[in-house]
Amino acid sequence: MLKNAPQRRPYQVAETIKCWIVDRHLKPGDRLPSESELMETLQVSKGTVRESTRVLEAQGLVETRTGPGGGAFVREMSEAKAVSLLSNYLFFKEISIKDIYQIRLALEPELAASLAGKVAASDMVRLRESLHSYADPADDSETERQQHLDSLHFHLMLAELAGGNQLLTFIIRFTIQVLSDLTIYHRLYEPVTHDLGQTGCRYHAEILDAIELGDAESAYNIMREHMLDAQQVMNQQEAQVRRGFLPEPLA
Repeated sequence: MLKNAPQRRPYQVAETIKCWIVDRHLKPGDRLPSESELMETLQVSKGTVRESTRVLEAQGLVETRTGPGGGAFVREMSEAKAVSLLSNYLFFKEISIKDIYQIRLALEPELAASLAGKVAASDMVRLRESLHSYADPADDSETERQQHLDSLHFHLMLAELAGGNQLLTFIIRFTIQVLSDLTIYHRLYEPVTHDLGQTGCRYHAEILDAIELGDAESAYNIMREHMLDAQQVMNQQEAQVRRGFLPEPLA
């Protein structure tokens, strides 16, 4: 059985170019050296340079432009693309509600506590206004689906206020995206619970109250209770769907 098979040459060169970009502090929009310069600097063929560039393009780190002034340019991968690529990696994995909430329980109570007393008044207004979309009972599964997505977006809004911690924001965004996908693909919103949005809204309002008061301990505890309660509800939804306790679609 093969172990640690060596990377193909173009992939090795692509990694070298990435290190070169970092060493020279290149920014998005900066132009890479020409093919001939890269061939000479890296001591590789034109074909290897071109294939390496395609590797970096596929990774979202380089873009090529044709015509006058064209060439290869450094590109910043968007967060949406990064989330999409990671989501695709997990597409055929057996990700469970338990897996997702293990991460949420580790991160989100700490996040709520870290925001206590540090959120600007304008952001508090924006956060409270976001609660309106899921404050009332859902009449049908489609409304509950949208309420669920809106309530998840609240958590992303909190993460975006995390003092410039882009890694935390990204991990929470990715976790929320996986949960959203799982909810939609497995139709976990179809066993309508009617008050799911209202329950989340109450927790969110209490979390905001604690944050506004600067009470880190309460913010932590309320968020943790919210995560545990949400996990229990989602487990029930998942179990109900798997047992097939859904109404037959109308003919």
